[in-house]
Order: sequence, then C-alpha cells, then structure tokens
Amino acid sequence: MIVPMLKYTFLVYHREYEDFLIELCRLGVVHIAERNVEVSDKIKKKYTKLSAYKKTINFLEKREVKTPHKTKDSSAQELICDVARKQKELEELEAQLESLNKMALEAQPWGNYSRELIEQLKNEGINLLFFSTAKKKYTEIEEAGHPVVVISETGNQVVFVFIQQNEQNVNIETEPIELPPLPYSVLRNQIHETAEKIKAINETLDSYANNSIYVLEAEKTKLIRSLKFDNVLRNTEKEAEEKLMILEGWVPQNKTPALNRFLQDSDAVYFSRKAKPDDKIPVLLKNNRFSKLFEPIGSMFSLPDYAELDLTVFFAPFFMLFFGFCLGDAGYGLLFLIGGGLYKLIAKPQFKPYLSLIQFLGAATVLFGAISGTFFGINLIETNFTLTNKIQHLFLNPDKMFNLALILGGIQIIFGLFIKAANQTKQFGFSYALATYGWLVILIGSICYVVLSSAEFIPKNTTILYLIISLGGFFVLFFSDPGVNVFARVGKGVWDLYSTITGIFGDLLSYIRLFALGLSSAILGFVINDIGLQILGSSKILGPVFFVVFLLLGHTLNILISSLGSFVHPMRLTFVEFYKNAGFKGGGEEYNPFGMNDKCNNKL
Repeated sequence: MIVPMLKYTFLVYHREYEDFLIELCRLGVVHIAERNVEVSDKIKKKYTKLSAYKKTINFLEKREVKTPHKTKDSSAQELICDVARKQKELEELEAQLESLNKMALEAQPWGNYSRELIEQLKNEGINLLFFSTAKKKYTEIEEAGHPVVVISETGNQVVFVFIQQNEQNVNIETEPIELPPLPYSVLRNQIHETAEKIKAINETLDSYANNSIYVLEAEKTKLIRSLKFDNVLRNTEKEAEEKLMILEGWVPQNKTPALNRFLQDSDAVYFSRKAKPDDKIPVLLKNNRFSKLFEPIGSMFSLPDYAELDLTVFFAPFFMLFFGFCLGDAGYGLLFLIGGGLYKLIAKPQFKPYLSLIQFLGAATVLFGAISGTFFGINLIETNFTLTNKIQHLFLNPDKMFNLALILGGIQIIFGLFIKAANQTKQFGFSYALATYGWLVILIGSICYVVLSSAEFIPKNTTILYLIISLGGFFVLFFSDPGVNVFARVGKGVWDLYSTITGIFGDLLSYIRLFALGLSSAILGFVINDIGLQILGSSKILGPVFFVVFLLLGHTLNILISSLGSFVHPMRLTFVEFYKNAGFKGGGEEYNPFGMNDKCNNKL
C-alpha cells in the first residue's frame, strides 16, 4: 500500500533557520517539495565535483591490490587531481608501449644497425638497398651473381641487402623496402623504460586504492550532505526582505507525531494539509513481510502514482507462481530453498530479504515440479519409482500444463481488470469504472455460462449468453468516458471494444511462454541425465567420476540459464500484460526525506 502523506509548510525567522534545518535533518522525515528554481553555478560545480569523487572511487575500487603500498597523506582534492593525471599518463604510456611493441616486431628481423655507418658507406659510393622476397626468388637472385647478403629469414620470407657500388644497375624484380626508423636494441630499451614508468604509476594507484579510498568516501559523504542542505536552501522561499524563510515538504502520516513534537518546542510556525490531486506527492510503500520482498522487482519498472493503488501485493503471488512454472523442477526448487536457508546463517542483514525471496521462488518451483512430475530432469510420469507409482495419476502431462498456463493467464487478466476498476473508482469515481465492470460482466459471465452449460447445470441457451454480453456491452459503449457527451462516449466505446478484444486474446496467448519455458527446462535436464548415463556406462573406473562431474556442471548450467528466463519472463508478464489490464499509470517519485541516514551536526 501507499502511505498517506501530509504537506507541511514551515515559516521560520532567518536567524533561526540554520538551527531549524539541522534539527529537521536529524529527524529525517520531511521530503522537501521542489520549487521551479534554477540550479546555481555553485551547486552545479559541487555536482561536478561529486561526479569526480564517484568516478575516482569507482576506478580505485576496481584495482586488484595484491600487496599494500604506503602512500603519503593527501587531501581528497589532491588525490582526485593526481589520480586523473596518472590515469591520463597511463593511457598515453600504454598507447606508446603498444606502438613500440609493434615497431619492435617490425624491426626484429633487421637486428642492430647503425644509420651513421650506412651514411658513411653511401658517401664512399657504396649504397645499401634493402629488399624482402620469397626464399625461392632470393636463391635465383643470388645464383645470378648479384651482390646480395641475407639479413634475416622468417619462414619462407627473406630480408636481404643489395650492395650497390658506383651507381651500378639494380636488375631485381622486387620492390625495395624501407629500413626501420630505429634499430631493435634501441626499441627494446624504450619498451623497458616505458614499462617501468607504467609499473611505477600502477604502484602509486594501487597505494591509493589500498590506503586512500576512505578519504575520498568521507569527502564524498560530506559533499552529498552539503548538496542536500543546498537543495533545501534552493527550495526555500524568502519573504519580508529575506527575513522570513518558507519551506514546504511532505511527511508520511505515521511519522507526523515526532515532527509535531519538535515543531511545538520550536519557534517555527507551521501548517499541514492533506494531499490534493494536482500536487506532486512522493511515494512511500508499506507492505507486509511477503509483499515487501517483491518491491525491488516493481521498482525496476516504476513506482505507482500516489493517487493509484500499489500493485506489489497483487502481483507478488503471481510472480512467484510464474517463476515456479517456468523453472518447473522440484529438485532445483529444493536447492533454492535449502541453499537460501543455509546462506542466511552467514549473510549480512541487508541481503537476507533477497535470500527469503529466493526461498519463496524455490517453494513455487517445488510446487510446479511436483505438479508436472519433474525432479532434477527425471520425468516421474514415465518412471517406475516405488515412491511415485501411487501418485503418478496426479501429475499433469504437457497438454494439461499448457492449459494450466492459459488458465493462470486468464485469472491474472481478470484479476487485473478488478484492480483497474478499483483504481478508477478511487481516482475518478464509480461511474468511470462502469466500462471496466462491463468487461468483467462479459468475461466472467461468458466463462460461467460455458462452464455451467457444459456441466449441464443450466440449459445450453445462447439467449442467456447474448443477454450477458449485451449487459456488459451497454456499460462499455456508454460509460467508456463519462466526462464527454453521449456520441463521444459511443465512439470511445467502439474503439474500446476493438482494442480490448484484440488485446485480451494477445495477452492470453502471451502466457503460453510459462509452459514453453517450463518444458524447455525439463527437456534440458532430461538430456543432461541421458548423456550422463551414457558417460557412466562408458568405463567402470572413470565412468562414475565423469558421470558425477558432468551432472554437476550440466545441471548447474541449466539452473543458471533457466533461472534467468524464469525471472525475466514473469517480469515481462507483470509489467506488460498485468500492468496494462490493471490500468497501472506509474511515474511516482520516491520518498526521499531530508537528512535520513545523514549526520546533521555540521552547520551550513
């Protein structure tokens, strides 16, 4: 559910405002109402600085520090500047090293040479021309009596020099090549020097990562706190020659007693009122222990608008069941249950809710694995285990699982329409929900007619069905939008008929993915077991060892792949099919109170 909010307006004398804000920060219950005020250059610079802190901390945290390095004490700003400078140097040196390595690779066949000596020979009338050709071609050149000398051979390629004296003719049918700009030995020295510089920079950065992150974290926290105070000041309206400070904020109704006690003891004047429809109201969710586990999933899409219903409590059971349907192996579910329970014993408190969520998803997987008769890839329907022989008739075969997927989809769609009607009634009034109730009459009435007439509880009289459809259709046609005239209502009603009929059938077919994913997971598990049995029979000694290793690896991989699909696809069904049919609007702003989890002892 969404916690009701009250809007507070505070009027404070300017000399008392600083102390007032510090106490407000300590309480940590007021979400500051934003005004349409431009952000100052000073605040923009602080945000830029904060971004630099985050970037530097993230960079240093990624470094794997093998051994601690001592570093001199530096201020946070000096650290940021030095890290940025060394990052730039490191990038340049690494690019330079890559270039030198490439040049060294090209220069290696030439060995060590002296350009000065080559120039001296040239002055004496001896010109050295360099070529590269295939070994066979070089042999022909050499046998022709040309003055050539091999410099190096690499595979079938020969690098050689032609000694040209007194401008003699060079009759060699191959293209000359240029001498590398630097000899190999010089390049090797430069590579070594560059590598040493890189090593020195890395050691300095490692020392920062090992000893200085806490300095940056402390300064980042201080800057965030400062920005929060700046945000409050920016959203403070100043009146009476800037002597009266006016601040507005939102407070959850259940947290107002503590705030009221503080305000009564202070000299501030304050007013409070309930939220209005045109207010921009922050959203704070409050759900039971089970539904609260699914709040992070819902927030991945959007928080609900303050005026609508929170759908977490409604989609949570469906999401759990859909996950179990997609994974659909009782053995895998047991691993989730047991593994989550064991890890809870050593896990930090903040991770325990996620482990509880894993356990609930595991319980649903055990349930659907038991329904479909699948246990670690073993199809219990076709096996002759003594333990399962008596209950084999209770397992659902693939055809029945297919139908079950459609039934669950139909239930969620109809349930979503009930929620939509409740949402419309809550936000706009009962008359705006009549069209949705009309669809519920059509859908539920038609289903009841088909079921009851098939079971022969009522006669198969199509007149009854037509009456049900006509009654629901009347509300759909004439109450799609009660705020417009009757002709516009009918036009909107006709469009609603077309879009809803096509949409519901498309949505229903979308739930087939539950069956398909569950079947694919079971088939993969069966294939892993089948291959494992073949490995087991291949050798009396090594067979059992490789059999166990293969099963462990195979089922682990299947669990990882299938779990990903089992999480993503129910999420898609929730955010697309269910949210659409429930009329979910979303776009809510998260409740973020001023001062929560902050130290508020410092002056502004």
